Amino acid sequence: MPMPGAGVAALAAGGGGGHSAARCSAYKLALAALLAVALLQFVYLSLLAGLHGREQRRRYGQLFPGGAALGASLQRRAAESAKEQLRAVLAAGGALDASGDYRVYRHVLGDPSRRPRDAVLLATHASLSNLGHVGTLLERWAGPLAVAVFAARPEEAQLATVLTYALGALCTEAVRDRLTMHLVCPARTEAAVPDPREPGEFARISSCTDVFTSMGARSRSGRNYALATNVSYPNNLLRNVAREGAGHALVVDVDMVPSEGLWPGLRDLLAQGEGKAGRALVVPAFEIRQGVRVPRTKIELMRFLKMGHVRPFYAELCPRCQAPTNYTRWLTLPPGGPLRPAYRVTWQDPWEPFYVAGGAVPSFNERFRQYGFNRISQACELHVAGFEFEVLNDAFLVHKGFKMPGDFHPQKEAENQRNKVLFRQFKQDLKMKYPDSPRRC
Repeated sequence: MPMPGAGVAALAAGGGGGHSAARCSAYKLALAALLAVALLQFVYLSLLAGLHGREQRRRYGQLFPGGAALGASLQRRAAESAKEQLRAVLAAGGALDASGDYRVYRHVLGDPSRRPRDAVLLATHASLSNLGHVGTLLERWAGPLAVAVFAARPEEAQLATVLTYALGALCTEAVRDRLTMHLVCPARTEAAVPDPREPGEFARISSCTDVFTSMGARSRSGRNYALATNVSYPNNLLRNVAREGAGHALVVDVDMVPSEGLWPGLRDLLAQGEGKAGRALVVPAFEIRQGVRVPRTKIELMRFLKMGHVRPFYAELCPRCQAPTNYTRWLTLPPGGPLRPAYRVTWQDPWEPFYVAGGAVPSFNERFRQYGFNRISQACELHVAGFEFEVLNDAFLVHKGFKMPGDFHPQKEAENQRNKVLFRQFKQDLKMKYPDSPRRC
């Protein structure tokens, strides 16, 4: 005879199994839903990446036609010329810098003898991850552009030579005649001529458009000078290499965009004798909110300022570093008209202006590496050497993105302190270098 309650126990056991099965089914449904969402998200991102890639190719195709558009015969000649120049430069082994820490390959692309003697050079520097900005500079700056590229690792040096060769081989003469490239590596790294028959990057590059698309694809919003190696980024060495041989130069960071028409405006201004030795023509610098279109004219810039999309360069990080530019006065100057010097400014520590100058311009001191005092030190020497600073009325530079304290790598403060000590010694050295100068900084 069954024990009392046995039926109830059996029913209870059966009910528990039902609940367990229901929970299992619900879990499977939730997991399937999550997988479906993840798959849809992956498809969406893939489509977005494809659209971005097509947009990049369309944009650069308009700016830098090449490849088949060059014509087979012309393309072969361009390719051979680019390869021969690259082979000759790399075969020479480069030259060590004064410290012996870096190897410099000058003119891996471009012939400086073809540059007009009166041309103003836009000189800049970049790591491989920032080369994507070069396309924007070529679009906005109508004159010659020189880029010193830093490759921290052997594989980066190899990729840099591939891109350089492709630029020379696949881009039109309009690009090749304007663009000069130099390569800087750690001293132990030796760059080699790429073989276009090898698979890899060459398999994805068949036109000038592809070259700029490839450079843009490597762009990343990394933190300043964070190379993930024990090699220091030699910013001042790169600046000196880029501006070598220039009669007049505007030295900028690669992610800074000049105002439209700045190159012809400077060319005409210097033709009128405004570029006398000992004179630095200051180009006011701003920064723009990430993702906002960079203004072309002063009128657009002033409108973006009112909207809060644009602000003076280093407004949050170091207002004193740009304050002597006197943005308030500059903004009261009427926009438009011929480019001209509007007012004179006396250098004050720690002002680090961007400027155009010619003649015996002091080099950037190459002891300063990584973050801190690298541009201030050069502006300080200009002041002690007797240069006068005059702010241009209708020219400007715009840095892509607001400079924020959290955008820097963790070692930034330690580097800044090391360079601060070096800057004190540098100022003492200037007293010996310019013993008759009444100026100090």
